[in-house]
Parts: sequence; structure tokens; C-alpha cells
Amino acid sequence: MPVLPDFKLEAYFSKWEFTARYHMTGSDAQSMTMDELLAMGSEEQRAAFKSQWLGYTETFGDPELRETIAGLYERMQSADILCFAGAGEGIYIAMHVLLEKGDHAIVVTPNYQSAETVPLSICEVSGVALDPADGWSLDIDAVRAAIRPNTKLISINFPHNPTGKILERVRFDALVELCRQHGIWLFSDEVYRGLNIDGKAQLPAAADVYERGLSLAVMSKAFGLPGLRIGWIACRDRAVISRMERMKHYISICNAAPSESLAKIALQNSGRILERNNRLIAANLSKLQALFAEFEGLFEWYTPDGGCVGYPRYRGADGVENFARNLVESAGVLLLPASIYRSELNPTPDNRFRIGFGRANIEEGIAAMRSYLIRNGQ
Repeated sequence: MPVLPDFKLEAYFSKWEFTARYHMTGSDAQSMTMDELLAMGSEEQRAAFKSQWLGYTETFGDPELRETIAGLYERMQSADILCFAGAGEGIYIAMHVLLEKGDHAIVVTPNYQSAETVPLSICEVSGVALDPADGWSLDIDAVRAAIRPNTKLISINFPHNPTGKILERVRFDALVELCRQHGIWLFSDEVYRGLNIDGKAQLPAAADVYERGLSLAVMSKAFGLPGLRIGWIACRDRAVISRMERMKHYISICNAAPSESLAKIALQNSGRILERNNRLIAANLSKLQALFAEFEGLFEWYTPDGGCVGYPRYRGADGVENFARNLVESAGVLLLPASIYRSELNPTPDNRFRIGFGRANIEEGIAAMRSYLIRNGQ
């Protein structure tokens, strides 16, 4: 099997995530403490957590957790859910179960790197670029043109990382119908589902509307609980669920029992958590909009549809790579430059950066960024 390349985003974070004073590119919503999460549970749940048996758990995931997850969807049952140790494991396993040498896959670009590099390690892959001139939308005709006789899977991500795009419903429906027409698996990364901006309607889960759809979700992003390391895939094809479960035996085997208990509490309070996170996102967006309006000659800002990240354009003569490096080195403000999202499949923008707005105290990072811009005459 080919060796996977370095994960550019994680390598960059390895250097800066915990040393930069202002983490302004986080892709998750505001987290909470153990006490805050446990306070949302019942007395019985808190007692059960304290007396948690620390042995192995079921590879598929805790039965009650899977039942709770299934309740987040329209058509899922607990047998349609397989839990993972985060979303990354889900991506890796799904691609290895659904693809083999001789197949062809299609992925959108720019993308979360493993959505591209994992299938590339297995088979041929084509990229279809989201178009900033079209509001970062996906050209369904371009997807249609990329389909080959051996195309096995199409991978999408909406709300999208890093642009925050939610695909228009008419295009989403057309994509599902295109997949159905050709018998193609639709792998849908939905980790930001539930974080909506300005009342933008969310898409249905791919697993709910398509019999060959796989919906990836995780506690990390919309729920702001990455420390739990709990993710899942929903899919109505139980033979695929079973094959993924058997591959999980080679990787994590099972999830952490305490994390599963805490995830149940969080998901049983999902409405409350998402409401809190959406309020914070709305407040943070207004602060970002004010910053970019003040320096409108230097940045091209737009408001994303969903999620908690955006991908504005940098107009400075020094280029976005130099800007991002100097900003973190001299002002302690961490952003992700466009090189992190460079694709091997097709050209991607080289003048943008990812900024996050899902966490509390964003005004501190904004103040540091503003001071840097003024200090450098920008």
C-alpha cells in the first residue's frame, strides 16, 4: 500500500496550535468542561458515568449511543450506525471498504486532505473544484463529465471546510440522482451539519435520501467536543456497515467507554448545544465582518452559509503565505494559508486563508490581528 503523504494541516497545527496565543483558525465550535457536560445529564447518567466499567466496548458502538444517533436522522435505525474514534477513522475505513485498485473516485476541491489522499492511495481520483465565482458551489455538469465507467464513489463535504458553503438543494438533489443513475456511492462529510448561518436551510443527510449514501458525522465540530473522539457513519446498506466494522477491528477495535457515555449526554441535549453554538457563531461573525470592513482593501470577505470557518481572499502584495507566517510569528495569531488546501488533483486558490469563528473570546484574536495590520501600515 502506498505511504500516505504528510497531513499538511495537522503538521502545521503540530507546530502552532498550542503555542500561538490566538488560535483564529479553529474548525470546531466552542467546547465545554466535563462538569458543564455532566450537568446536562440526569442524576442517573452522572452516577452511571462515575461507575463506568472501563473494559472493552462493542465495536459497533454502545447500543444506546447508536440508538440516540439514529434519532438524529429521518430514516436511520441503530443497525445503520457504526461508531468510530473520530471522523478520520471513518474516512479511512469507508474509503478502503468501498474502493479498490482499478476503481475511480471523484472528490471536491479544496478539501480536508484525507478526503483526497486516502482514496488516492487506493485508486485513481479526479477532483471537481468548487467555484468561488459561483458562491463556492458545485457544478453538477462538471461532476457528470468526470464520471467514468469505473467510477465507484463521489465524496462531498457540506457545510464545506474551508469555505462554509452549503450546496443549493436543487444541486444536491441533482447530485443524488446522478449517483443513483450510475450506481455510485455518495460519501457525504456532514461534520458541520447543524451549524447554520442567517437561517440558511441545511441539507438532508445523504444516508436519509439515498440508498447508497454514507453520512459522516462527529462530536468534534458542530458539537464542539473533539476531546471525546467519537464519530460515526450512517448508511442504510448494512452489508457495508458490517464490512466497515470488520475493518475497524484492525484499527481502534472499539471506542472509549467514558467517551461514549459523555457523547450520549451531549446528543440527548443536541438541540441545546447547537443553539448555544449557533448564537456564538452569529455574534462572532459580526465581529469578523467589522474587522474585514475596516480593511476592505486588503481582504475580500464573504459570509459562509454554515459551519464555523470561512475562506476569505488576501489581496496584500506580500502574498498570503508570507502574511500568515508573519502574523503568527510576530503577533501570535494563527491562520491557515492556502497552501494547506493545495490539491494534487486540480488547481486551488493560492490567495486565501481559513479563519474560524466558532470559539469564545474571538475579540482577543481580532484585536491582535487589527494591531498587527495597523502596525504594518496595512
